[in-house]
Amino acid sequence: MKRILAGLAPLLLGSIASVLVTVLVKPELVFAFRVGLGMLLFLTGALVTVAVFLAEWAHSRGHTHAFRQAQENRRSFIRRLDHELKNPLTGLRAALANLSESASPEDREQAALNARRDVERLQRLLADLRKLSDLDEIPLETLPVQVSELLEEIVEAAGGLPVYHGRSLSLLIANVPPLPPVVGDRDLLGLAFYNLIDNALKFSGPGNAVQVRAREDGRSVVVEVADGGPGLPAEDLPHIFEELYRGTNARGIPGSGLGLALAARIVNLHAGSLKVSSRQGERQGTVFSMILPAGRNP
Repeated sequence: MKRILAGLAPLLLGSIASVLVTVLVKPELVFAFRVGLGMLLFLTGALVTVAVFLAEWAHSRGHTHAFRQAQENRRSFIRRLDHELKNPLTGLRAALANLSESASPEDREQAALNARRDVERLQRLLADLRKLSDLDEIPLETLPVQVSELLEEIVEAAGGLPVYHGRSLSLLIANVPPLPPVVGDRDLLGLAFYNLIDNALKFSGPGNAVQVRAREDGRSVVVEVADGGPGLPAEDLPHIFEELYRGTNARGIPGSGLGLALAARIVNLHAGSLKVSSRQGERQGTVFSMILPAGRNP
């Protein structure tokens, strides 16, 4: 408020002075100026120069801010990558030590099992990092993709994994009218769908249902993956699609922290959007909504 008043002070003082001059000074003094064509062109050029200078200054400030933000994102990514690599490497080192020092066959077998798990975790992390880096290099296919058929394949594949045996996973597709195709890369869209479904199954727990829904919304195809799990804390929601971000409820759950980042990047390449809404408490649950343009080339 003080800054606004300070900025308006010259205008207010000028208005008061104008009224006082009109009332007190009789006759009012009138000043006339003549400006030649040359001077007018000079003033016009000066004003344009000032405007260009101000625009360049504003652009440079914006570029500097974007550069600093990119640097901060890079540092944050490296810190998260260091954390994600450190945990399985520490576990692998401990497993190898136990494997060489254990006397009983049972202890050696358990140490070997722990080592294999940590190696698999590293393999998943490196594979997801490779997929994420390849998205900027591999050309995107632009073919009609039948979303309903693709979802049926992905739901069947995810539900058939032994780790999710017996889980409640259902697919609901609004087929009246039939869903329009989405133009894009079928394999990448399938990866995005799988990551969302796998994430829901992983974090919702055995006693909670996971539901995949697909419908048409105007000129878009909307795919929702909903679960009845514990929900996401509010402080995690703004960061959930960041690379290697692991929320507070991810402790003890295997994963690379790249699945949702991959899904968001794939959706972005298809000119779509990925949103999340989540609740905790009595009506807990999380819904990921993927919105893709129907029948348009991304």
